[in-house]
Amino acid sequence: MKYIFLPTLTLLFSLTCLAQESVNTSDDKNFEDPFESITDTIKNKKGGVLKEVVITANKEKKAVSALRSGLKPMDTPQSVQVIGAEIIEQQQAIRLSEVIKNANGIYVGSARGGAQESFFSRGYDMSANNMFKNGFRYNAGSIPEVSGLEKVEFLKGGSALLYGNVAPGGILNLVTKTPSFKSGGEITMQAGSYSYYKPSIDFYGPLNKHIAYRFNASYENSESFRDVVKNERIYVNPSFLFNVSDKTQITVQGDYLSADWTPDFGTGILGKTILDLPRNSFYGALWSTGNTKSASASVLLNHSFNENWKLSFNTSFQNYDRSSKSTAQLSNLDTYATPGDWNRGLVQNKNSEQIFGDQLSLQGTFSTGSIKHQIFTGVDYENSLATANTYAFYDANGKVITTYDTINLFTYDPNVPTLAIPNSRATQTVYTSTQRFGIYAQDLISFTEKIKLLAGLRWSWQESQADTHNLTKNPITIAEGAKRLDNAFSPKIGLVYQPTKDMSLFASYSNSFTPNTGTTVDLKPLEPSIIDQYEAGIKKDFWKGALSTNVTVYQITNSNLVQTAIYKADGTLNINPIDPNLRELSGETKSKGIEIDVTARPIVGLGMNAGYSYNDMRYEKTSGLNGSPIAGNRLARTPANTANLSFFYTLQTGILKGMSLGAIGNYIGKRVGGWNNQYDSTRPNGIWDREIPLEGYTTIDVSAGYEWKKFSILCKLSNVTNELNYTVHENYSVNPIAPRQVLTSLKYKF
Repeated sequence: MKYIFLPTLTLLFSLTCLAQESVNTSDDKNFEDPFESITDTIKNKKGGVLKEVVITANKEKKAVSALRSGLKPMDTPQSVQVIGAEIIEQQQAIRLSEVIKNANGIYVGSARGGAQESFFSRGYDMSANNMFKNGFRYNAGSIPEVSGLEKVEFLKGGSALLYGNVAPGGILNLVTKTPSFKSGGEITMQAGSYSYYKPSIDFYGPLNKHIAYRFNASYENSESFRDVVKNERIYVNPSFLFNVSDKTQITVQGDYLSADWTPDFGTGILGKTILDLPRNSFYGALWSTGNTKSASASVLLNHSFNENWKLSFNTSFQNYDRSSKSTAQLSNLDTYATPGDWNRGLVQNKNSEQIFGDQLSLQGTFSTGSIKHQIFTGVDYENSLATANTYAFYDANGKVITTYDTINLFTYDPNVPTLAIPNSRATQTVYTSTQRFGIYAQDLISFTEKIKLLAGLRWSWQESQADTHNLTKNPITIAEGAKRLDNAFSPKIGLVYQPTKDMSLFASYSNSFTPNTGTTVDLKPLEPSIIDQYEAGIKKDFWKGALSTNVTVYQITNSNLVQTAIYKADGTLNINPIDPNLRELSGETKSKGIEIDVTARPIVGLGMNAGYSYNDMRYEKTSGLNGSPIAGNRLARTPANTANLSFFYTLQTGILKGMSLGAIGNYIGKRVGGWNNQYDSTRPNGIWDREIPLEGYTTIDVSAGYEWKKFSILCKLSNVTNELNYTVHENYSVNPIAPRQVLTSLKYKF
């Protein structure tokens, strides 16, 4: 007989003696199987027969590690979503973009040449500073491995108090799998369309009564619906848990990813028009190649002085390295004489970053008279060194070239032999060192059981410097950039009113600043952006958590949004290749909207999630001069409407017991790609019209599976309707979404 249980349960069972008992499990994330204690109890009762187990609570109660402070979600004046391993497994997700289909208000903004996925929330790009792994900021230039994830936490709204210099909109925290003192494991084989196959393993258990381990690893090899494009990935993730004492635990973990991929800048675009070309057509050179390597290691120490006071120390080191060489697929802003003609540029990149971080925090509860306090205070430090190389290309005679060849998009055949791989050499290396330090404190003040106030303050300090090494000179010349020093206080205050234990109304305000990386076109440091965020909402649980709802409204004002510069210092367009380090402050923006989340587990075996978000992000104030955005325009890559709906059901009884059915629908509304329009007195009507209109679209995935003893099989059909749409990264990398595909997973559990 199979039982399904969630972290907080009430288990009822009846004995032949007609006595009835209940067992309540702990909220601790490392709780053991409650059925073990039930079995032991029954063994001690003669004639005892376990007749029935009834699960009366359906809502997951595990702590949200992204909150760091130990606050309960109901006590937190902002919205939180957690996508657990069960949902990731049921969905058979192989990319993070598939996982976030379950989260409302976050969406893929672009694919960046196939090297990475860029995510947006509430109108803001999350990829630079808002992506975290196990609580530490990580370089989002790679596509993370999903098989190593225990859960994905989406903390919406203002998070600067806990994490420092983050952009508004929210943070995404990836939590990797950790050891267990209960032995188990599984072997999985996934196979699907376009020669996709991926074996993976996951083993865990105790080495002795004080040490537990976990090891999971995967290998992926696949072609693509895009001609020529291939992927090969190797991932390993070992971890150990040391129970030093009843009060002290140490978790040591690390992971390593190596990915070989084909740079793919997508389909053809002339002017603002995406051409009607086959979805599978690849327009890069056959020799295009890319590789990404990333590794991390961390040590987490948790110590409980007593039940009220806890100390945590977390340290992490991460290394990231990405290199690629290919023809560049850039949009033509003016139409060629012959329709479909395209000058293919050349691009080569080699970027790396090393990040070292420390976090020390203290969590405690105490009372002053009848008022209860739950405080969280600490310090954190981060040091990173980023390296970016610029390359020049040469022909056989040693002459610098910027164009590889000319092709026609309507007649191009990538398999026809082309020119040789051009020679290249690094001409410039930019070393950017950044140090961040923060000290913070927050207090959840419970005046009564119903009225609570969250107040906090953070002081952040950041110093950065970019040194440019000119490799074309002999000897090499070094231009030391000016040191950029920023510091500011970031306050947050939130009021929570809980008329009942299963209902919470909240309102909050937070202020933060975001230091801006890169330089102006004149190589001067950029001023930071100051951000004000207001948020209000209501959280409500129905029927003991069988149905949970969350409605949030928000407004975010950014004093000066930073974007990649359109022009270089000499007035030429910043393209072919684009220099992402050249940045500009584009003007004040305002983002406002509403988000509705619904989670339901009405019966055992059935889980449902639904969400809808509306976002309106526009330029509020701009200079009105040539090159500035137009006030009132919606920002590119920000759809007004997004929505998601999913369910997954496993039959619990009957002849079909173990069979499962599921589906997920995801909607991305109308938006514009490319660059936002800007003032330009040389063009008709004084406007440079560069926005690429993109229609909204819906994708639907369905799945079916069966579990028998230790074996299970799960089949998924994605994009059932074969919907065609695109993700557009600024004025290049126009990538079509994947067509209808099949994926099957076969699993054996130990």
